[in-house]
Amino acid sequence: MTRDQVQEFFRRLSEEMPEPETELEYQTPFELLVAVALSAQATDVSVNACTRKLFKVANTPEAILALGEEGLAEYIKTIGLWRNKAKNIIALCRMLIEEHGGEVPEDAKALMALPGVGRKTADVVLNVAFGHPTIAVDTHIFRVSNRTGLARGKTADQIADKLPKRVPPEYLKNAHHWLILHGRYVCKARTPECWRCSVADLCNFKPKTPPPDEQAAIKRAAKTKAKKKAVKRAPRRKAA
Repeated sequence: MTRDQVQEFFRRLSEEMPEPETELEYQTPFELLVAVALSAQATDVSVNACTRKLFKVANTPEAILALGEEGLAEYIKTIGLWRNKAKNIIALCRMLIEEHGGEVPEDAKALMALPGVGRKTADVVLNVAFGHPTIAVDTHIFRVSNRTGLARGKTADQIADKLPKRVPPEYLKNAHHWLILHGRYVCKARTPECWRCSVADLCNFKPKTPPPDEQAAIKRAAKTKAKKKAVKRAPRRKAA
């Protein structure tokens, strides 16, 4: 994808979603940090269902630390890897209190020093909570970047290193949301919905997916062809 195409790519996405937002529910940087920590290998919908209950009773490092691992676990048991996440969040809360006065640090290095916080989580918090022009590479962004030709890499870190250099400066702040939402609802993993994609003509993905009615017609034609071949290959019975 050329520089001009990248510029047009984000211009169109920005027109579609002028004010993109995370689908995780939060009110403070700490609530966002906890929500993102819970979201690994889980959907935003499942995380929101848990945090709605959790944050009503504990939405500060002190309050969650007071719950303890077992108390916190009761609120997050429906999420994958909940035992390990409960352990990390309790340790994270303790560290925030002891080293940061109970506040979420606005610094990537300090964030990644927290238990269970990697580059992706740190980038989400910096971007969403503090407005930094970071791009957190999740499975959606990894797929969209490679599939479209926006930025290619074999690992999330490779993509995370390349994307900020490819995205025009004026679009950097919201690029994270645009790419995630585009990957979640249009450029899907199994069957990208190319027929309704606003940037399909800029994308390097060659086998563009046709509309559903055309897909159905193609499948019917394939079945008919397969049946005809089967009939031709079937051995003929000799007359008695």
